[in-house]
Amino acid sequence: MNKDIDVRGPRFGAAVTTLVLAAVLITGSGALLAWQALCFAVGAVAGVQYSPYGWLFRTAVRPRIGPAAEFESPEPPRFAQAVGLAFSLAGLAGYLWGPSWLALAATGCALAAAFLNAAFAYCLGCEMYLLVRRANFGLR
Repeated sequence: MNKDIDVRGPRFGAAVTTLVLAAVLITGSGALLAWQALCFAVGAVAGVQYSPYGWLFRTAVRPRIGPAAEFESPEPPRFAQAVGLAFSLAGLAGYLWGPSWLALAATGCALAAAFLNAAFAYCLGCEMYLLVRRANFGLR
């Protein structure tokens, strides 16, 4: 069975993530950042196709835009979700316990990475995965 994923799914998820993280920065909502951290956690543990945004893409978007023409390995986006989780947890720590600059900086970094993927199909976490893999740090 082919386990590759539709390349449009992670990009859709990055677009939703961009909106959520922008809302976090605008409102200062730690609860909204906690939701995003949960989404990242599910994507990192189960795979991006099983995250809430992956489910939304699979059930509401893909049926309307047709079958995929391009596929990718799920491992790099999954690693990117883990990186996003790390930044969102750092941001959440900043919102909960301070300092506030940590909340803003970590959330801003995650937002920048999500925006790059959504707008330009450039996944920083995926590129990190490939660099780590190339350096042979134990990733398959």
